[in-house]
Amino acid sequence: MPADENDTMTIQKHDDTVTVSHEAAMGLVQAVLKESARQQLPVSVAITDAGGHLQAFGRSDGAAFLTVDIAIDKAWTASSFGQPTHVWNQIVQDPGMAPLASRPRLLTVGGGCPLFVNGRLAGGIGVSGGTHEQDRVLAEQALNSLGFEIA
Repeated sequence: MPADENDTMTIQKHDDTVTVSHEAAMGLVQAVLKESARQQLPVSVAITDAGGHLQAFGRSDGAAFLTVDIAIDKAWTASSFGQPTHVWNQIVQDPGMAPLASRPRLLTVGGGCPLFVNGRLAGGIGVSGGTHEQDRVLAEQALNSLGFEIA
């Protein structure tokens, strides 16, 4: 069920947490793919739920195969602590935090953003195929288009 009767972006789980709805996840994928096609930039885009599990995925024709895993891992990283992946890049520069950079699936390249609704973490989005800046802009534009908060 929706977290709120007018809210189709998230669903309420049995433990009172929220997670991105399938409808919103697919909307984010479509928003990224539409804009990336307009820019003639083939990408992969992944949406994870609040637990880091893949909820939706899309890949442009011509997107490199490595972009698939990178997009999924960016979304997972963003949903893991509710931090954008470009922030993780800064975090692992600290010598005390540097060992995290070798953690499997943790990606510290821009293009992954957490999904927040009413201040609550609902999942993550990851985009891969352009530069770290292009990926980040595509992710943030998609979040804006559906009304998610940007961290």
